[in-house]
Amino acid sequence: MDIRLRQKDPRSLLPTDIPFQTSFWGEVKARLGWTPLAFDFTSSGPAGDVLVLTKPYEAGISIAYIPQGPEYGPDCERYGLFLEDLSNAIRRYLDPKVAFIRYDLPWESPYATENIPDHAYPPEQRVQEFRMNFGTKFWNLRKSAVDLTVADTLIIDVTLTEQQILARMKSKTRYNIRLAERKGVRVFSASSSRLPDFYSLYRQTALRNGFYACEYNHFSALFSTLARHPSSPEILFLLAGHGRDILAGAIVVISGSTATYLFGASSNEKRNYMAPYAMQWSAMQLAREKGCLAYDMGAVSPTRDPEHPFFGLYRFKRGFGGEIVHRSGSWDYPLQLEGYAAFRNSEIMSQTGI
Repeated sequence: MDIRLRQKDPRSLLPTDIPFQTSFWGEVKARLGWTPLAFDFTSSGPAGDVLVLTKPYEAGISIAYIPQGPEYGPDCERYGLFLEDLSNAIRRYLDPKVAFIRYDLPWESPYATENIPDHAYPPEQRVQEFRMNFGTKFWNLRKSAVDLTVADTLIIDVTLTEQQILARMKSKTRYNIRLAERKGVRVFSASSSRLPDFYSLYRQTALRNGFYACEYNHFSALFSTLARHPSSPEILFLLAGHGRDILAGAIVVISGSTATYLFGASSNEKRNYMAPYAMQWSAMQLAREKGCLAYDMGAVSPTRDPEHPFFGLYRFKRGFGGEIVHRSGSWDYPLQLEGYAAFRNSEIMSQTGI
């Protein structure tokens, strides 16, 4: 697709609704051991810029990661052609030790509008890879073992009035929001000094739901970068409490016209007080007040599948109304087959991603 690439300072990345493609995110990840690179690109199709993160891994290899980028892509039937050409353009700027480039694509899934039964969505890996690689020169794109951010997410339209947003919710969700209010749950904006309180809840949530818990420095890096970065996105740090008990928390980042729910947590105590419902409703109200067009609630299962690990999130978030957006998920472009195979085997075993 005749892609032309020009490296630039990561601090000059263009504003975007995708927080993971901002200069702020590059600095957050730099505090966690990644090296941010940035490029402008032009082609016969899409154009824009892209943040690339690199990091040494074990066994003498490194990895390159593009979180929810590039923002702009071609028609879905040309996804693979574009990624192949972009990968080969980027690799010229990478250390020879980089074993693969991972794209966490924000582009709509090519299967999102097709009439595929719930039990078969998305198609199995080999079908996805055949379609992605069709027409490419090297058939080198691989579906990642783990989707690193969000392949399927629930989006709330916050341009509506509060009454319209509430009307789109399920009756049980509206009831739980009011129940939390009647029980005296209060949601408030907290300073970063309360981050240990949030992290304690977060660890409880991870243990209860069986997901991998990020280390504390992943959260502290957000707020330490926020204090030093002149063009930071706004971060909403919300806690929901009852009396002296903290029952739920949320970290929401506002980038461009979108508020993105990054992290959430809830206590094992007083679960009948429905604090997470009050917290999500407060986050939507704040996003609306700040002029956002959309509130991205984050991961859900792609369909109503009780066997999917995100089905509990699906049930909870679907109650708030909104629409499920199906993205293309994470894809790898191997540069060293042996190093990539070693990494992929390790990732499949751990299921934690990079």
